[in-house]
Amino acid sequence: MASIARLPMPLMDVYEWQYEGTCNGVDPETFFSPESERGPRRHAREAAAKALCVRCPVIDQCLEHALRVKEPYGVWGGLTTGERANLLSRTAVAG
Repeated sequence: MASIARLPMPLMDVYEWQYEGTCNGVDPETFFSPESERGPRRHAREAAAKALCVRCPVIDQCLEHALRVKEPYGVWGGLTTGERANLLSRTAVAG
C-alpha cells in the first residue's frame, strides 16, 4: 500500500508536471491493470503504456515521483511496478 505520508503536499506547483504528461487525457486503464490481468494481455497493455511514456516530456519527473512515494500500481515514468521495485532494491544495495 502506498504511504500517503510520502506524498508531496497537494499544491498545484508540486503536481503541475502531470498536466504536461503524454498520459494526460488517456484512459487510466492503459497504465493500471485490472486485478485479473495476466500474461500476454498485461504485457501488451504495459507495452502500450510505455510507448506513450517514451514520448513524454515529463517522464523523469513521473519516475522520480513514483520512486519517491513507492507507487505500488501501474506504469509510471516508463517502468512497471516490478521494474520500479527492482530499481529501488538495486539502489538500496548499492547505497
